[in-house]
Amino acid sequence: MTASTLPILNIAPAQVIRGSGVLLESAALFERLGKRPLLVGGETSLAAALPFLSAPLQELNTATATYQKDCSEQTLTVLNQAVEAHKADCIIGIGGGKALDAAKLLAYQNQLPIATVPTSAATCAGWTALSNVYSEEGAFLYDVGLATCPNMLVLDYDLVATAPQRTLVAGIGDAIAKWYEASISSGHSPHTMVIGAVQQARVLRDILFQKSDSALKNPGSDDWKEVIDASVLMAGVIGGMGGAQCRTVAAHAVHNGLTHVAAHGTLHGEKVAYGILVQLRLEEMGPGKTALAATARQQLVKFYERLGLPTSLSDMRMDQLSVSQLRQAATIACREGSDIHHLPFSVQPEQVMAAMVSTTLATAGASTASKGTDSPAASVARTQPLPTRQSAQARNLGI
Repeated sequence: MTASTLPILNIAPAQVIRGSGVLLESAALFERLGKRPLLVGGETSLAAALPFLSAPLQELNTATATYQKDCSEQTLTVLNQAVEAHKADCIIGIGGGKALDAAKLLAYQNQLPIATVPTSAATCAGWTALSNVYSEEGAFLYDVGLATCPNMLVLDYDLVATAPQRTLVAGIGDAIAKWYEASISSGHSPHTMVIGAVQQARVLRDILFQKSDSALKNPGSDDWKEVIDASVLMAGVIGGMGGAQCRTVAAHAVHNGLTHVAAHGTLHGEKVAYGILVQLRLEEMGPGKTALAATARQQLVKFYERLGLPTSLSDMRMDQLSVSQLRQAATIACREGSDIHHLPFSVQPEQVMAAMVSTTLATAGASTASKGTDSPAASVARTQPLPTRQSAQARNLGI
């Protein structure tokens, strides 16, 4: 048999502790991690978490360090200085996606064990062996693949319950993207682990469709806990099993582009959720011109409207972005090495721009767009008029 090496998979943290009040019972677990932990998080997250952590960490020599606004190179420099000053022997990351990304990357750079403590269900960052790095202004720059998933993830529902509900809604948007991205990039893969990841993504989507409404209406309920698990834990499994190509495609690429023109004001999962609609528009207008993508998009639009996820640039207060800003975001989304190139067809910035301003287009118009061989922008022009809230940007694009 010829020797071959397949990609290394970092599928899961070594331990996942979850439940209500589990932080208070985790003293022995933290003590096994180290005796001088550095607690890394944002000011708000640290303030929310410390009442839950003071008792289990009382026998340890702790120090805290804040990540400021973003997981940036400058932030990592400051955090590395804090590790050295405290002589830390482990890291405890506390917070949402950017705080946990900063903590994981810090632990990786210093070869220290890490525990992650999510304070919200906004992302699956507490699970993954990946950190996203941003500029000081909040623009996405690159991601770093880490050697392992965290040593320990502690998901305390009582702590997560203190977060604004908007963070859970955003987490649902980020998690449900797994199906739409994995299925288009990897749905025909013959590889067992990728097949497993894609099927997990389908199950994840179905759980979110079935339980999200109830979860948001009944915080603390069983459905709420299941949606928390889906967004924080199960979403992380999919990227771990399927690898990079299965993890992110156009939805995350659109998110990355938007951070360069509107970095703050919307959550990661909100931009990703909008990015799914952009991806589905690209599929509608692409070589296959599939009606299935149009149907899926309309299903998602209705789901988003019930939950409060954005369906358009206007919903994210980005309807005033200029044509040049839209072009900048689309160009970044399509740059070399972007996740958007995991699509099974090539995409140009002009096509992304056309998709960005037509995310709420009526399904009935999608079949019209499939006729002819014009550019995607011209195809959009032949469909029904865009919603009024997007018409100004559409007119500026000549759509």
